[in-house]
Amino acid sequence: MTLMTSIPMIIKGTTNDLDELERLYDNLNSYLEFSTNYPGWAKGIYPIRETAVNGIQNDNLFVFRINNEIAGSIILNHEPENAYAQLTWGIEADYQDVIVIHTLVVNPKYIKSGVGKQLMDFAKRYSIEHTMKTIRLDVSIHNTPAISLYEKCGYTYVGTVDLGLNIPGLVWFKLYELIL
Repeated sequence: MTLMTSIPMIIKGTTNDLDELERLYDNLNSYLEFSTNYPGWAKGIYPIRETAVNGIQNDNLFVFRINNEIAGSIILNHEPENAYAQLTWGIEADYQDVIVIHTLVVNPKYIKSGVGKQLMDFAKRYSIEHTMKTIRLDVSIHNTPAISLYEKCGYTYVGTVDLGLNIPGLVWFKLYELIL
């Protein structure tokens, strides 16, 4: 069963979305506090309003609207974590030709309704339209639902690295790639 009753739209986020994105991040982190916190995120630490502000200012944050509310959001840019350089990727490419997925979030109301998959499909379409060579991402080794989603979307596991976040419990991250 899905909650999608209107035409869903994925569009660039604007400053008008900031308050709603901040509420979404806070609500998601509250939800994670009282369920299994697979990504290891924490309210007031990540994601936060500043995450959305930066994504909007850099013109790379997208919102997925259903019934005039944000059901999910994703940031797509060319900025890898420094640890990405530790591994050999499936394709050599300058990061101007690579999309890196960051801050894929789903409103708790829409969890298990296909929003994450639709955001991943959007990232692929967007990357193809912008003639990228590959898409890369990192995910906590504990985030089994996201890992399952990425693998179902055809992403290939590249290796595991320490992103150097200095946050207990958030040390090891799996890196994935989808060559286009």
